[in-house]
Amino acid sequence: MTRPMRAELEARVRSLEPAARRSARIDFSGIPEASSVQLGVMRRVGCPPLGSAARRLIAIRIDPLVLAAVPREAKRRTLGYQSLMNQILARYVAGARSA
Repeated sequence: MTRPMRAELEARVRSLEPAARRSARIDFSGIPEASSVQLGVMRRVGCPPLGSAARRLIAIRIDPLVLAAVPREAKRRTLGYQSLMNQILARYVAGARSA
């Protein structure tokens, strides 16, 4: 990176710092705490605890046509696409075991 480019980048970063400091001073005191009833109806976001073991995060390469089709089918079934992919793989594994 050249010196002029570095100087320009540093100037941009410095210009953003005041906004970042302002956001750190947000006053949350006017927001009431959630009641036990409100907390009871909230749903957890993230990986649902299914079975005895927690699900694992992986990285996988999938054909673009398959990747486009799975979310569409999941939406049709009103499921999350990752849940649908898990169901498909689980059925395949169960079928392979019985064969």
